[in-house]
Amino acid sequence: MKTFIRSLAFGFVLFLVSTLPFAAQTDGKDAAHRPFGIGETLTYSGKVSKYITGIEIADLTFTVGKDADTDNYLIKAEARSKGTLLKLFGFSFLQQYNSTVDAMLFRALKSSHHDVQKDRVRDSEAVFNYKDQRVTYVETDPKDPMRPPRKIASKIEEHTHDLISGLYSLRLLPLAVGKTFDMNVSDSGLVYEIPVKVTAREQQKTIFGKIWCFRVEPDVFGPGRLIDKEGKMVIWVADDPRRIPVRSRIDTFVKIDIRLRSAANLKS
Repeated sequence: MKTFIRSLAFGFVLFLVSTLPFAAQTDGKDAAHRPFGIGETLTYSGKVSKYITGIEIADLTFTVGKDADTDNYLIKAEARSKGTLLKLFGFSFLQQYNSTVDAMLFRALKSSHHDVQKDRVRDSEAVFNYKDQRVTYVETDPKDPMRPPRKIASKIEEHTHDLISGLYSLRLLPLAVGKTFDMNVSDSGLVYEIPVKVTAREQQKTIFGKIWCFRVEPDVFGPGRLIDKEGKMVIWVADDPRRIPVRSRIDTFVKIDIRLRSAANLKS
């Protein structure tokens, strides 16, 4: 049961990683022509269906903001478990990400992560230094200030993303069925190579009605991959100018379905 409930939290938050592989291919685009703007908020709900059909496990929210001291983006994401998960399995989680993104080149500059899994708490920060071609990651335990911080540094490419900027960079691309992408992804100070394919164009029922979407399949599971376990992920991205990810399905130890529940302050 312990492994199961941890997989619930992990699988839902994995949606944050789902679109990273496209980041290497984007040219950044100027802000006026990007499909999202300051104030946009997307909220998703996740359900697990392996043991109890359709049980809601968490909510996930993304908000596009502006860094207080610069013209750069400050994009925030939060995944929070629902009370049902705590009642049934005695488990809860909270994942909060803040990503500072270069407004011109649209690449990660700094990211922070607050990770709570029941009684376990971790805070981390990653700083992307493009002059030295290095990302430096530091993780601390706020409940144990005397514990030495965990530090990791890795070489990065000129255009690198964290989890959040990678998600938004997907929306800058001219997606088409049959296209494939490869890139290096930095997460928790490490670097991974992830292949991705745009495998189909399919219709999905969404809050906008029944719309056409691109079916995207990032290969994030398996030995040497971002997620070192068996599994599969599919993401559906709206085939319209806004390019909003409207659904993700994760098949691993549990089956998780994540769908867009609401959208506010969208670009016209």
